[in-house]
Amino acid sequence: MTETILVKAAAIFDGDTLHTGAGLLFGPNGLERISPVKSVADNTRIIDFGEDCISPGFVDLQVNGGGGIMLNDTPSVETVRRIAEAHWSLGTRHFLPTLITDTPETTEAVIAAVIEAVGEAVPGVAGLHLEGPHLSVARKGAHDAAYIRPMEDGDLETLLQAAKQLPALLVTIAPENVSLDQVKALSEAGVLVSIGHSDADFDTVMAYAEAGARCVTHLFNAMSQMGNREPGVVGAALASGNLSAGLIADGIHVHPDMIRIAWASKQEPGRIFLVSDAMAVAGTATNSFELDGRKILRAGGKLTLENGTLAGADLDLLTAVRMLVEQVGIPLADALNAATKTPFDLISKAPFQVVGRPTDNFIRISKDLKTAVPLTLD
Repeated sequence: MTETILVKAAAIFDGDTLHTGAGLLFGPNGLERISPVKSVADNTRIIDFGEDCISPGFVDLQVNGGGGIMLNDTPSVETVRRIAEAHWSLGTRHFLPTLITDTPETTEAVIAAVIEAVGEAVPGVAGLHLEGPHLSVARKGAHDAAYIRPMEDGDLETLLQAAKQLPALLVTIAPENVSLDQVKALSEAGVLVSIGHSDADFDTVMAYAEAGARCVTHLFNAMSQMGNREPGVVGAALASGNLSAGLIADGIHVHPDMIRIAWASKQEPGRIFLVSDAMAVAGTATNSFELDGRKILRAGGKLTLENGTLAGADLDLLTAVRMLVEQVGIPLADALNAATKTPFDLISKAPFQVVGRPTDNFIRISKDLKTAVPLTLD
């Protein structure tokens, strides 16, 4: 592209603010600035996308699968690439492939595969999320209890070495199976430690946050709930400004009114951010798949084991944004922030910026929040 182009729409989102009466001004090297429409030069070509909203692409820190395959299935760069392609089509521009609790051998193979994918610059791959195996059996959810175990010295060393080779490493742990000293070591090495699948009490979670944990995995799900005398993991996630919390906003994992309460009560600077917890069916019409030999059923907008236990989510981040806006009453700018800047800031040392070329970094969202497509200048 050699000419200057202004891409205008009803709203331009920059990570924090929805701009109206403005557009994205692209030059030969990509985005130059967000510019008021009236201030551009006369020779600027203008492309008008009407009532749409233009936003940076989504950032998803919990992606178990997509395109018909799970990361657990065949740990390879080809698997990572296939999952990446599925989520790229859903508006996600940065994501963490996520391994559900598995064997040490599979864990090591996944680490190697994601390192290779990063080295090959597979579009969208921003690091790795290991959800387990150091969780609580009491709050295992769909995780296979046979693989859940305490973190040992060898496990810790594997994670510390992986952190040196990955742009971001998020690890979901339960205090029941990981010590404060181990969390401190992980945090000091740059690992994003998230508490999840845990029955820990409030004081324990607060101590782990003090030791370096900075997140809670899928708030309200697979964790001790908030009671009048024991606030549990949920209460700690909301009360601690040191903790951010992922949220599966599909109206199934968490009731919309409970989301409204949590959103209003969350202590900052930690914030609530959106995750898809997507499984193999993402980006496909498939109605079932297998996880560790167990059948997962897709019906009614949810995924379950055959015994009815929720097993990930049938969700993409645009659907989650729409749910926040329409059913919870969250302003669109805040909902988009929870799907872009807030998760990006958790995994990146660089500040969030609205930069780059159209197709690589931006999406065009329809007024009804039902479609998100790459921003193209054709």
